[in-house]
Amino acid sequence: MTSLSFPGAGWQPATSEGSRFSPDGLAAVLDEARRIDTAALLLLDNGRPVLEFGDLARRYKSHSIRKSLLSALYGIHVAAGRIDLAATLADLGIDDKLGLTDVEKRATVYDLLMARSGIYHPTCHESARMRAIREPRGSHGPSTYWVYNNWDFNALGTIFDKLVGCSLFEEFRDRLATPLGMQDFRYDAERRDGEYSGSDETVHPAYPFRISTRDLARFGLLYLADGVWNGQRLLPETWVAQSVQPYSHAGADGAYGFMWWLERSGVHLPGVIVPPGTYSARGVGGHHVVVMPAVNLVLVHRADTDVSGREVDKHKFGRLVARILAAYRG
Repeated sequence: MTSLSFPGAGWQPATSEGSRFSPDGLAAVLDEARRIDTAALLLLDNGRPVLEFGDLARRYKSHSIRKSLLSALYGIHVAAGRIDLAATLADLGIDDKLGLTDVEKRATVYDLLMARSGIYHPTCHESARMRAIREPRGSHGPSTYWVYNNWDFNALGTIFDKLVGCSLFEEFRDRLATPLGMQDFRYDAERRDGEYSGSDETVHPAYPFRISTRDLARFGLLYLADGVWNGQRLLPETWVAQSVQPYSHAGADGAYGFMWWLERSGVHLPGVIVPPGTYSARGVGGHHVVVMPAVNLVLVHRADTDVSGREVDKHKFGRLVARILAAYRG
């Protein structure tokens, strides 16, 4: 891997000088970003900013990017022996308001990380699409079938807090935000950029984050560097590699790993063939952290989903990524 640059207390201003991108091509990317209502955009080439747009410090909703953030924390505590991927829900005493069957309780932490639990209970923070694709209860056994399922992801938050013994937001602050030098994330007695959000249907709350574009770029760069930040190992190398293996076929979205989306034969987003090994964290409405190890690029894209009608769908985002790759000169 080409030597990567890491930011200090702040990012250097973006410049295409000395980069592997065409200035005219990057100008076309900015035009496209404005056209599709992108709220913020940051592109790193070997860790150096080459393109920025919008308010990089604003803490937008992360939506489902939260799942990839939690996946990283799992890696730390699996390696430390606090979390056993083979533990079943029965072993851990995990249940829900409708009651889990004996078969459902056979699902393991490993199954949940891959969204293969076979547990299709009502849950919270589901999009309309997620509700539409939820399978009938009892239709599949644990580990046998993949479906993007918020029950699994929310229960993983409950399991994490129970086994680690503290809030996942505190762990994110201490294990990732602080050592990465995140500039904007706050979690203290007065200011909290993470919260638990539940519903009457389930005992397992969601855990939405607010996080800035420039802070997410640090997270993406950590993964590009295989879990090492400027010489300090923050994530186990084996966990980073395992997290982005294609455990499940995800149709037009490519494949799915441990709460990360992966390319499959170039398939990842509409309208573009991405480089081999590309993977991403995604949030509904246009939130993406895209890591392209084959070309040492990290792309963070945000939409202002606090305002109705400002979403950027995956077709628009795919066209934007196509313009970025067209500007890349290698």
